[in-house]
Amino acid sequence: MPRIQILELPKGSGDDRPPFVLVIDQAPRDEPLFRSFREDMEMNDHVASRVGARSVLVFEDTIEVPANEVSAEFRAEVQSTVGDLFESARRSLQSGGGV
Repeated sequence: MPRIQILELPKGSGDDRPPFVLVIDQAPRDEPLFRSFREDMEMNDHVASRVGARSVLVFEDTIEVPANEVSAEFRAEVQSTVGDLFESARRSLQSGGGV
């Protein structure tokens, strides 16, 4: 089961909220949704812009993010947005379309 982690980055002077990198680990290589997700990230980093992340990193292995302490509210907001993206991609794949 894939996990979502957030690596908070140092806040810059122009940042309204803390910048972060979204880290998804334990992602199955052979699941069509994750293949599509990786392809989208490689092509245009669309996922990062949708969730407000500086970048998104996807790993098949387990990755422990150091200092992975962010507020519960912020974590819930990011996880909800990512969940919506995955659900949209899943529906698209089930209907025979691409992501």
